[in-house]
Amino acid sequence: MPFLPLYFQQLGVRDVGEIAMWSGLSLGVTPALTAILSPFWGRLADRYGRKVMVERSLVSFVVVMAALAYVTRPWQVFALRAVQGLFAGYGALTLAMAADSAPRDRVAYAIGYVQTAQRLGPAIGPIVGGAVAQMVGMRRAFLVTSGFYVVAAILLLFMYDERRAPHVETSAASGRVTFRNVLAFENFILLMAVIFGLQFVDRSFGPVLPLYVAELGTAPDRVPLVAGVIFSVAAGAGAVGHHVCGALLRRAPARRVIAWSVAVGAAGAVLYVLAGGVRLLLVATPFFGIAIGVATTAAYTAASSVMPASARGAGFGLLTTASLAGLALSPIVNGMLAATSIRAVFLLDAIGLVGLAAIVSRLMLGPSPQQTTAPATEEI
Repeated sequence: MPFLPLYFQQLGVRDVGEIAMWSGLSLGVTPALTAILSPFWGRLADRYGRKVMVERSLVSFVVVMAALAYVTRPWQVFALRAVQGLFAGYGALTLAMAADSAPRDRVAYAIGYVQTAQRLGPAIGPIVGGAVAQMVGMRRAFLVTSGFYVVAAILLLFMYDERRAPHVETSAASGRVTFRNVLAFENFILLMAVIFGLQFVDRSFGPVLPLYVAELGTAPDRVPLVAGVIFSVAAGAGAVGHHVCGALLRRAPARRVIAWSVAVGAAGAVLYVLAGGVRLLLVATPFFGIAIGVATTAAYTAASSVMPASARGAGFGLLTTASLAGLALSPIVNGMLAATSIRAVFLLDAIGLVGLAAIVSRLMLGPSPQQTTAPATEEI
């Protein structure tokens, strides 16, 4: 997807503004529709099974990606990306499947592993995509991408045994769980707000970081390299944070883990505000990335602990909607804010994270996820 503007050029679009317009619309329509529909796909997954819903999504992606190799007009790309958004939603379901598959005391580790993969995929994908496009061309690169989805569908079909997932056994006994029921779960709305805030802050760097690196005195020809290194460090640190969260949740309640990690992230954002050169950015980025990774996995794990297994599809769907809303709004808000001052973007991040830490410390209820999973399931 990062190379989509070049594809529009191949389709005959010459005006830079028109390329930007079609690229923005095509890149934005998929997450927008996914945010709207993810809870509904999750609810269907609770009723009819996670596996069939994820297979549905993967097969649709196989078709859409293959079709993208044969488009002749920009509107066709947009239409196919819209179809992709209509049938997406597997991200939330993979988190639900991870929670279903893990023993009760290993849920945080399972969610952390999946989130690590979700973060590393977009980090590695553009590199692989660029190499593939260089070798086989832009059009055939979409066919190769379609092949990746075929492999994912086959892996899921033969290697995931849904009969062993607890939601299959408990769905009949739990009765019909509505979205209103899910929102009423302990801490759930608060955790949606936390995930929205973390995603909003995490994605605030994209529109402004290269500009900030240049503003700090980096030579123009080195700006792409330095900004790329910082982005890579942040992605790697976030993956580490997802991975270590499980160990932290064994030692402290989710409320404390979230609050303290968010506070560490705020300290990293403050260092960005105070930076006089890129060296301080390189020091602050690992702390910021790890903190965001830990807090995100802890929030999803805490939410999983208050949901019965038969409602996790809908629950994780709602959490994904909150995450995608943060993803969509962050570049808009921070892009406008950066027009006045780039440092103001990182100051807003710091203030927002401090506010999140305070809210979680004061309002989040309950013990650690490992202690609450069984009672929450039985009560519902």
